[in-house]
Amino acid sequence: MLRLLWLFAVLDAVLLLDSGMLFPRESSSRELKELSGLWVFRADKSPNRNQGFERAWYKSRLAETGPVIDMPVPASYNDITQDSTLRDFIGWVWYEREVVVPTRWITDEGTRVVLRVGSAHYYSVVWVNGEKVTEHAGGHLPFEAEIGSLIRKDPARPCRITIAVNNTLTLETLPPGSIQHMNDPVRYPEGYFVQNIYFDFFNYAGIHRPVLLYTTPKVYVDDITVVTDFLDNTGLVRYQVSVKGAATATLKVTLMDKDGHCVASSSEASGLLKVVDVKLWWPYLMHKNPGYLYSMEVRLMAADERSTYEDVYALPVGIRSVKVTNTQFLINNKPFYFHGVNKHEDSDIRGKGLDWPLIVKDFNLIKWLGANSFRTSHYPYAEEILQMCDRHGIVVIDECPGLGVRCLLVRRDKNHPSVVMWSVANEPAAEMQPAALYFKTLITHTKALDPTRPVTYITDSNYARDKGAPYVDVVCVNSYFSWYHDPGHLEVIPIQLNAQFENWYGKYQKPIIQSEYGADAVPGLHSDPPMMFTEEYQNAVLRSYHDIFDQKRKQYVVGELIWNFADFMTAQGITRVVGNKKGIFTRQRQPKAGAFILKERYWRLANETGRLPPWTKYPCPL
Repeated sequence: MLRLLWLFAVLDAVLLLDSGMLFPRESSSRELKELSGLWVFRADKSPNRNQGFERAWYKSRLAETGPVIDMPVPASYNDITQDSTLRDFIGWVWYEREVVVPTRWITDEGTRVVLRVGSAHYYSVVWVNGEKVTEHAGGHLPFEAEIGSLIRKDPARPCRITIAVNNTLTLETLPPGSIQHMNDPVRYPEGYFVQNIYFDFFNYAGIHRPVLLYTTPKVYVDDITVVTDFLDNTGLVRYQVSVKGAATATLKVTLMDKDGHCVASSSEASGLLKVVDVKLWWPYLMHKNPGYLYSMEVRLMAADERSTYEDVYALPVGIRSVKVTNTQFLINNKPFYFHGVNKHEDSDIRGKGLDWPLIVKDFNLIKWLGANSFRTSHYPYAEEILQMCDRHGIVVIDECPGLGVRCLLVRRDKNHPSVVMWSVANEPAAEMQPAALYFKTLITHTKALDPTRPVTYITDSNYARDKGAPYVDVVCVNSYFSWYHDPGHLEVIPIQLNAQFENWYGKYQKPIIQSEYGADAVPGLHSDPPMMFTEEYQNAVLRSYHDIFDQKRKQYVVGELIWNFADFMTAQGITRVVGNKKGIFTRQRQPKAGAFILKERYWRLANETGRLPPWTKYPCPL
């Protein structure tokens, strides 16, 4: 009974959020039209970057107001051309695409037509046939607008979509930045300015995730929230369905297994589904059948004086529990040890643009490594990536700084079983006195949004002065001994890393994850004895850290995440040689020597900590 009451309380907290952010899915009542491909493009290179608004480029075809080029969507625009000024461009860029909308979408006024942008960096304004339909701040979350009434004004006219995107960063944006005007006429041309940034990855810009049109009936399923647990061999799925467009509707909720068999059902908008002989969602390498997903089909029926409406939406559901003690991280009441990576959405040519071949390649490499987890450093990743994690059993620490953006993140990602912890900040100024109240508020608010998951933030502060650590559930620490501190001195790693763990745990009595560690390695650069930036030095750093990890994971260390999975682009500077080289894979996804060290270690950890019977132990793949 206590378990059921807890599920009800958790669901109430999660439902404090506004309207839903269901991922668009086709069904018998919903259709999709993908708009990926070539768009018309222009950068506004006027001195004030505002000519497009002053001359209302959105009121006519973009080609009628000046020169245009082809631009792929989704993709960052920075690396597509040979123009260095476009690579480093700051300001407004303009995208345009004309779309033929199916006749049935237009003639049926009982059909909603929604324009959805998966993400665009950073600030976006959207017009349809010259009329503004929405604007959005933030570079990593979706936004949408209903456009049915606009396209029905002139059914014979193509639907012209115009999107203006501005990548300027300020102290109010996430990530932050500032514009610095260079006013010395002796050294700089008139009107010269630069974008200062305070993070170590390239400020890629453009439409980074798919743009699409999708339909729903006038009365539709707006949101679904699920909270799962289990008791003995019975799965518990507490759910809530939100409906829009009608005051009343008839619902049928059916939970089906992978074979399509009904395992539980209900006709209520909210309730508890009990699954006998439940198949739990397990992480990769922790069970012989990881990533098991049920499907929750919600079928809605409603009517008004003119029509009858039916909507169908299917949500993947993984049944699992997450708990934290002062020494362990538990998934399904079993100790879980994070042996994984930090990543970036970054690759050659496409920048941060979503790319399916790259995603599949990365997941193959993650599984080849024997990794079971990653952190979405330092922003929300594409929903498609989290769906892959759900299916493959890859555990995710979902990171997103900023109160308003975090609310949207929770709304978007709350139903993913792969997401086991929220990270609310990366390396903040946690030693300043105001940080205590800030982090208490930040973490308390996140837990109010979602009490089902632990909350952390990533710190590189001194343990004795960190003001936010008392409020987190898990301490996540970044450290780069013998790299940023005592560079070149490998001999200090054991003593400094041991002291780090003992100090943090001694003060806070909470489980610890080494959330970042590593060293740059230029591929093919060698030296023996090891020297910084060689593959041998990266290997030596990894081995030294691993020795201490093996001592402390038997006590209170519950994870290790290498920085980084792959080399990634950064702004140009004297400390970066065409990007950050701390990857164990190159930017082209080829392994450095360190990848083989990590692979051997992770497969050994999988066999030691995976809780599997001896006859199912995993061999390390060649």
